[in-house]
Amino acid sequence: MLDPRRLSLLRDVARTGSIAGAAQRAGCTASAASQQLSALEQELGVALLERSARSVRLTEAARVLVEHTHRVLAELDDAARAVHAVSGLRGGSLRVAAFSTAATTLVVPALVAFRQRHGEVRLSFAEAEPEDAIPAVAAGDLDLAVTHQYGHLPRPDLSGLRQALLHHDRLLLAVPPHLQRTGQTTARLRDYAAETWLSTLPSEGFQAVTEHLCRTEHFEPDIGYRSDSYDLLLALVASDFGVALVPGLAAAPRSGVAFLEVSQPEGLAREIHITTRAADTSAATRALRSLLMRRRPGGGEPGQDGGG
Repeated sequence: MLDPRRLSLLRDVARTGSIAGAAQRAGCTASAASQQLSALEQELGVALLERSARSVRLTEAARVLVEHTHRVLAELDDAARAVHAVSGLRGGSLRVAAFSTAATTLVVPALVAFRQRHGEVRLSFAEAEPEDAIPAVAAGDLDLAVTHQYGHLPRPDLSGLRQALLHHDRLLLAVPPHLQRTGQTTARLRDYAAETWLSTLPSEGFQAVTEHLCRTEHFEPDIGYRSDSYDLLLALVASDFGVALVPGLAAAPRSGVAFLEVSQPEGLAREIHITTRAADTSAATRALRSLLMRRRPGGGEPGQDGGG
């Protein structure tokens, strides 16, 4: 590959009419410039300069090369400006994904703030569950994803990824009021083993939290209704179709629904993470991550976990 610095010297010889003039533009000695031009000739295997005691002239081959050099160096300058624009958040793109409840409550406000501050960065967003978003980040199809995982379920493959804890979202049991005893604020899952259960769509894998947690309490839930919309699940609970485990972010007050803390099994929660590639040093990724952290429930910025 031709050295752009040598091409630049040849272009400046054409502009100034001398090696000394080109050397002055390049900030080097005439001897050093002459050596670089000789190296360019050797690299190409053609003569570029007709040297005499008092002058230097470009050969026809050199004139052709200078024509191309103008375009090559202009493209390199454009490339450098584009890189600096991206690093300065004045260009480039940022591809983001999140699951539904996090998108509404956590991600959209951060995206709005990002767009207001860095309007020249092209933003794109897609709703995606962690089983799709995590591999997409790892493959480079997404830059940042807000994902979740349940502490009682197996962790996904995080090879090459970095995660930062965004929110610890406790799980609640949503029940029709007639299934809530007077003054009751907590519940054991097995106390509702005989009830019909409502659940999200996945029945296997690390998203099948209802089935997994009920089995740890030694019963198989009778799941009669499934939806990936917590709003729909809560509407079904309010209509007395059954009970459902829902995350705190989705537990908006609703007539006909009582929310109970789960006492058994203990510590039911999902961890919500910002997931990025460990090797990603993009300024846009860092900026959105910072905005998400500042807007996390409870404020502050927790440490990082995961990765590998």
